[in-house]
Amino acid sequence: MKTSKQALDPFLTVNPPLHRASTVLYESYESYLAADRKPYHGKLYGTYGSPVQLELEAAMAEIEGGYACRVCHSGLDAIETVLMAFTRSGDHILVCDNVYGPTRDFGDRVLSKYGVEVEYLPPTVGSDVERFLKPNTRLVYLESPGSNTFEIQDVAAAAAVARARNVATVLDNTWATPLFFRPFEHGVDVSIHSASKYIAGGSDVLLGTITTNEARFAELEAFYETAERFAAPESCYTALRGLRTLPVRLAQHQAGGLEIAKWLSGHPAVETVIHPALASHPEHDVWRRDMKGASGVFAFLLKKEPSREEIARFLDPMRVFAIGLSWGGFQSLIKVGKVTDRVHPLRYRDRTLIRLSVGLEDVGSLKADLGEALDRIS
Repeated sequence: MKTSKQALDPFLTVNPPLHRASTVLYESYESYLAADRKPYHGKLYGTYGSPVQLELEAAMAEIEGGYACRVCHSGLDAIETVLMAFTRSGDHILVCDNVYGPTRDFGDRVLSKYGVEVEYLPPTVGSDVERFLKPNTRLVYLESPGSNTFEIQDVAAAAAVARARNVATVLDNTWATPLFFRPFEHGVDVSIHSASKYIAGGSDVLLGTITTNEARFAELEAFYETAERFAAPESCYTALRGLRTLPVRLAQHQAGGLEIAKWLSGHPAVETVIHPALASHPEHDVWRRDMKGASGVFAFLLKKEPSREEIARFLDPMRVFAIGLSWGGFQSLIKVGKVTDRVHPLRYRDRTLIRLSVGLEDVGSLKADLGEALDRIS
């Protein structure tokens, strides 16, 4: 039976409708031909992206100040898409040493299998990226700050050197979001986000975004369409809805995170708080110069290195913070562990880092929860 047209006028809603579809129907042969013309407007087939995906992509491109955006199934999928789109066998790429662990794994385990050489940069690199460039360097991949140890790169300086050699610069901008760091104003070619985190904001979506400048978009698009990358309409809908409340949520994350960081700095059991907005942070001046704010994710070290049993005693009775690997949602999360995958000297080698993602709960309750946890092992 042929699908009939809707008899009633569509509802006018604040948020866009969801389309769950693989097949898209056409009223005429001419409309079918028009759907396949560039630029694509979301009417050819389900794997080319639904209307709500295109709306999210347009919103992300606008808020980031880029040329165009494409979304993927997850943050890691976005990272892998970029690394595959901009490299080929025989290339050399430079990756910042404080990068998200699965990014490192993809380079070491997958790209290397296809003849791409991955070399790691110091986590505070800037214009000194020049000494690492080779004739076949294709891409410089940055993450500022790193999401575990929070070193900050001089992104503009590194991007300027790379651009002079026609090397693409990619930045994972998930921590700062487009509200606190505008990558294209600093010369970056490609900006990646795990939209699962602050963009969506509810810890209930897996989604990644890739925004590029005009010069790099065609190369991304060629791979993206060939590999049929796209994202579920429901995930795009949720992220688009979250994007609209991002300024309000991020202001609360920043305020709560900074208040707790300052409080922890004075606690007798705490040795160091690693928060870019604190003057004690080694790259605080770079953060203050380049960024408009700080998110609610940071780490700290205890004066006494905890045993496994002490970590359990610290974490297990917590009432507000939950043990979790992600961040950026309304629920405050805590993660404890050591960083063991670095090539360059690490400030906190062999030290246990306690990473917090400060959510939207009452700050007094969060302090009380942390204070009781510190008392249990002090």
